[in-house]
Amino acid sequence: MIIRYLVVFTAFLYLSACDSGPNFAALCKENPEICEEFTEDSWCKRERIAVGIANVEAKLSPNNDLPKFNQLIAYEGYEKCISHAAKIEHIKLKEKKTRRINNMILARARIEELTQSTKGSEHPRLLYYHWTRELDEQALEKFLALEGTKALETSESQYELATYYIKRDPTKTLQLLFRSLELLEDSTDINDEVFKSLSSIFAKKNKAKQAYIWLKVLSLYDPEDPVLNHNALENYIATHDLDYEFLDQVAEATLNKIESLQFIAPKF
Repeated sequence: MIIRYLVVFTAFLYLSACDSGPNFAALCKENPEICEEFTEDSWCKRERIAVGIANVEAKLSPNNDLPKFNQLIAYEGYEKCISHAAKIEHIKLKEKKTRRINNMILARARIEELTQSTKGSEHPRLLYYHWTRELDEQALEKFLALEGTKALETSESQYELATYYIKRDPTKTLQLLFRSLELLEDSTDINDEVFKSLSSIFAKKNKAKQAYIWLKVLSLYDPEDPVLNHNALENYIATHDLDYEFLDQVAEATLNKIESLQFIAPKF
């Protein structure tokens, strides 16, 4: 297991030098499909690197279904990026648009191929994927049947479970979202959708202070998030007459605990 992750990490270092330098050339020599899958393009490089990493991981662990889920997410990220880039017109270099359209079509084909090949998987991440993307009710039933088992005791799966309950049981959803933060194992894996969901649920419960705290946590973690439209925090403070200086301190302390992997889910 340790060796596999070292190889994947090494692949990441290779890919970080994407399109330039001997490291990427070496990786291409060992895994030519990574370099040859998509036509060269200056756009969506980060997303293309993510696809490469996911493909290397899947190649190293052919009997593990989690890398297949990671492949799907990586291809989705690339497809979303390149489909936007394909809309951009080039007066002098129209072939660029053609290449991007071809890459977009290829990415969509890979998503479909992986979707079909993982339909029988029992892995919770793939069960959730097939429910949310394919509206597969059988996959949802299997996913929900894992609730309370070790299989869903991960930060990602607790959040995914919360998305099911958010319109059905807000209190349970809060518990799942807090548990998701508590189970974080890497600060680089923080899902800021948890902050948005917490703020939204507390707002609907008329818990203005808690709603503001999580909105502030979001602003501290990602000030550029589109949810934070112009004067969003200031308007919320004014509307609810909040002691924002104290609440800001609570938000900062909360984010520090989350990023240091020391967050403990509150009891309620």
